[in-house]
Amino acid sequence: MYANVKTVAFIGIEAREVDVQVQVASGLPAFTIVGLADKAVAESRERVRAALNALGLGLPPKRITVNLAPADLPKVGSHYDLAIALGLMAATGAITSDMLAGYTVIGELALDASISPVVGALPAAIGANAAGRGLICPAACGAEAAWASEDMDILASPHLLNLVNHFKGTQALSRPEPAVAKQTKTIDASPDIADIKGQEGAKRALEIAAAGGHNLLMVGPPGAGKTMLASRLGTILPALSPAEMLEVSMIQSLAGELMGGELSRNRPFRAPHHSATMASLVGGGSKPRPGEVALAHHGVLFLDELPEFSSQVLDSLRQPLESGETVIARANHRITYPSKIQLIAAMNPCRCGKAYEPGYACSRGANCAERYQSRISGPLLDRIDLHIEVPAVTALDLLDDQPVESSADIRERVCTARAIQAERFKTIANDPGMLNATCSAALIEEIIRPSEEGKALLKDAATKLQLSARGFHKALRVARTLADLEGRGDVARSHIAEALSYRGEAQRPGNKASASAQSPQNQLKC
Repeated sequence: MYANVKTVAFIGIEAREVDVQVQVASGLPAFTIVGLADKAVAESRERVRAALNALGLGLPPKRITVNLAPADLPKVGSHYDLAIALGLMAATGAITSDMLAGYTVIGELALDASISPVVGALPAAIGANAAGRGLICPAACGAEAAWASEDMDILASPHLLNLVNHFKGTQALSRPEPAVAKQTKTIDASPDIADIKGQEGAKRALEIAAAGGHNLLMVGPPGAGKTMLASRLGTILPALSPAEMLEVSMIQSLAGELMGGELSRNRPFRAPHHSATMASLVGGGSKPRPGEVALAHHGVLFLDELPEFSSQVLDSLRQPLESGETVIARANHRITYPSKIQLIAAMNPCRCGKAYEPGYACSRGANCAERYQSRISGPLLDRIDLHIEVPAVTALDLLDDQPVESSADIRERVCTARAIQAERFKTIANDPGMLNATCSAALIEEIIRPSEEGKALLKDAATKLQLSARGFHKALRVARTLADLEGRGDVARSHIAEALSYRGEAQRPGNKASASAQSPQNQLKC
């Protein structure tokens, strides 16, 4: 007696097809699962045995072999339970194999034969739909799986008995409906950026970062409002497009963070603590799973107290920031997670927090700031487009009752600038989702055509500011974003000058002591 049921194994966000081959043969009673299964899959034997007993179906006293093919593909997780149970029922004649022929099956079984939710229902449904099959999944995962396709056949059952009755025609399982998070019908604009008093320069940099998808580093004393500014970035970012929402939700599904199967159009905002390990930040572990970088895909990764992070952890961000994906390599497999993130970082100028403040003498000496900020490597700093100083807020700022712009006002300009970019990159690169910050170096010359005065300023900057090739290109990208915010097709000298001011040596950590003498405006005479 033999039966074959389809299920999936997750490699990154890809759902790889797996055959659950069940054979019931003569021999000494045994129940064996083979095919490079981890402990959770091996323990499936006892869950399946108990679930079938709950239905009144005892296992036959024969040799039962379950092979998960391909045998060289690692099988991790508890979602194989339901496929194994249905395969056993088909092999023993409790149901016919034809009933399962057109389905991919995922689900964990409880001892009473109820079907528990599992992670990865959305990528499993997308993989099944691509293969032209339906999906059998837990009832709790039905709303999530329904997003894969409107025409896809989905059986979301709360109990194994309900599923059997459906196959036998005594009960009908209705197709689940996709669920949308209620708070995503309108962009959540609370808290509002209007709550922040003063800091006009920082707000300007935040708008530029949002418009072009640029990375941003804020340096300032404690209480200046760096965290408040970062937390309000999401209120000025546009909503996720349908394609982006699906990508983000697939990663959240694999991480078990897609609550109730509800997809959200809000961009992710991840803010890990500075004690985060490399595996928690970029992903991995003994059973590889998405890290904070992947979970921030198409959203914001906020690192507060940047120098407090381990230097190795920070340097592990260099590849995702450059390539837009995280690669986790193991001896027997390689996993890739999409990681197109916007890095927002905040830090104090020194461990004391008030270095260079008027009338303040650092208790750790003159080199405190330099030692503290040297924890951040130069290559990582070079990948950050905008470096700004966030000064302490004065009493006059707090008492100022003049009206300020709200998040909705700024978001309108940001959305307009992004619409310009979408149209531009759709025309020249057939990629409407590309942003100025992520466009390739080959496209920079095509989208940025500075005036003669602008070219002269760029040549002067390359020498005096000692910009790397990456820093030079990032300055051009920021200049392009500044022009887009003004609705201009050309990049003026003023745009280039402002972009360079965010990359000057005075804006880099450890150089504030000479800020007035080395500012880009003074060096370049803008």
